Amino acid sequence: MRSRGKRMLRESLRRLRPWVKDGFWIVCTIKTPALGKNAREVYLDMARVFQRAGLLGPEWPGPDWYIDRGRSQG
Repeated sequence: MRSRGKRMLRESLRRLRPWVKDGFWIVCTIKTPALGKNAREVYLDMARVFQRAGLLGPEWPGPDWYIDRGRSQG
């Protein structure tokens, strides 16, 4: 399960990284209840946290799981 959690965090961060403001070091951990979620849910949670913390630039298009697949679906 730990490997699955690491993969979900890595994928979520990969999708958000282009919009994270420069000058920040980010350390992510995943708690046991999150291991029951799917990768998209982890991404949406991470996006909300990053947005509230002011880590995402103004050009961030919003939490779109499909943003890097060329097919925006919200």
